[in-house]
Amino acid sequence: MQCDRRVFLLGLLGLGACSGPPETASLPDFSSFLTGDAVRHSIEQGADMLTNPRRLTGQPWETARLIQALEFLAVELANGPRWNVLLPMAQIAVPRARGEWRQTFGITADARAQEVIDSLTLVRTAFARGSLSGAIDALRTPLFTPGGQGTLNLLGDPPALPRTRRALLDARLELVAARDQDRG
Repeated sequence: MQCDRRVFLLGLLGLGACSGPPETASLPDFSSFLTGDAVRHSIEQGADMLTNPRRLTGQPWETARLIQALEFLAVELANGPRWNVLLPMAQIAVPRARGEWRQTFGITADARAQEVIDSLTLVRTAFARGSLSGAIDALRTPLFTPGGQGTLNLLGDPPALPRTRRALLDARLELVAARDQDRG
């Protein structure tokens, strides 16, 4: 009996060792994009953008910014230790919605968030410089399955993301409730 427990515990430790460290991600430091708490800012901005996705039409750099925020949130909410207390539902709902936006924009399912964020930073930088070809080059396969112009077309005319929208609107409500609790 004692030996069985040890084998079981060693097996559990072995499984934990195989998973490796949790994924991390950070957002680029755009002065007009990242101020204060990156999680709170990403939730607020993302909820606003998703409330009216038509305002993103024709602005692929803004859709890229939205996806950067979503990728960051999916990782940070799932792995950040403070979010299980402050945003318990968002910690579950936003990472679960990740499949929706990744499928919609042709992002490879197993891509690392930071890789997606970095590629989209190149897209935004290319647009800021007026380089359409630079933006197309940044959207490479296999990270973006349509690749180049195909992904750029998706970014320029983004469809509604109902699951993602719901997750971010609920996260915003949790933020408000957490702020109200802090004040009270």
